[in-house]
Amino acid sequence: MSDHNREPIIIIQRKKVEHGHHGGAWKLAFADFMTAMMALFLVLWMLANAGQPERAAVAEYFRTPLLVAMAGGDRAAASDSAIPGGGPDLSYTEGERQRIDPNQEQRSQEEKERLHRLKKRISEAIGNDPQLKDLQKQILIDLTPEGLRIQLVDTEQRPMFKLGSAQVEPYMRALLRTIAPKLNELPNNIQITGHTDSLPYAGGEAGYSNWELSADRANASRRELVNGGLDSAKLLRISGMSDRIPFEGAAPNDASNRRIAVYVLDSRVTKAIIDEREYGPLPTTETVPATPAAPADGQVGKSDAKP
Repeated sequence: MSDHNREPIIIIQRKKVEHGHHGGAWKLAFADFMTAMMALFLVLWMLANAGQPERAAVAEYFRTPLLVAMAGGDRAAASDSAIPGGGPDLSYTEGERQRIDPNQEQRSQEEKERLHRLKKRISEAIGNDPQLKDLQKQILIDLTPEGLRIQLVDTEQRPMFKLGSAQVEPYMRALLRTIAPKLNELPNNIQITGHTDSLPYAGGEAGYSNWELSADRANASRRELVNGGLDSAKLLRISGMSDRIPFEGAAPNDASNRRIAVYVLDSRVTKAIIDEREYGPLPTTETVPATPAAPADGQVGKSDAKP
């Protein structure tokens, strides 16, 4: 056979492509998930075996913002900067060093619960008295930042005092004397504040005015509480606010502005009042006592003169 009759021989060589290993990424994700689950169960186990102070500390940790945690400062008064500084001098850290005391926060929560229970007992005492059932709509009891507030509010049909005077009506006297023993159940101090409407006296504020009337009504309420059994040593402040703080949503001359507010003060508010922290320290000035002039010869000074 001749060479031109031969078919060409074609050799095909296939390249062998080695593929990488599949399936490794899910293992990393699964490992991260298992680590997170272990951390979660570890925290739950610690909480289950920890006491109340430790739980409060853990709760405070998770409530603290990240920037505050990094700076080590107070979460309520920390700056926006992550640099722990209390002023232009970055080395000064006094301004952001103090943190919230979990024990103090726990004590505050316990006090709120005690005040809430006192609110319930006062409401029950008023509701169980047949003479006071008609007054329930005029008695407002709520919790405020200052403590437990008991407001005794006037209406046109049933005012708590004689018109324009501090003479207590009989049902107001019965109400105050019913409340008085309940206020002794807690060691908290008491504050009484009087409020009036905006109707002025004929002589204006130059003479007897709503300022005196509100203070006199607060003091009249104090006397009735003490006569009803309130320990007078618990009284911390009696004040008259005239018409300066109207009842919420009331017109200036509305009867609801005429009210007495009895506060069972939160212990922190009491401490702030006693420490007078709302006032700045008085400036210290050095005074040099004046040296009295020597009396002239043959004369006697006034301080030495005989009557």
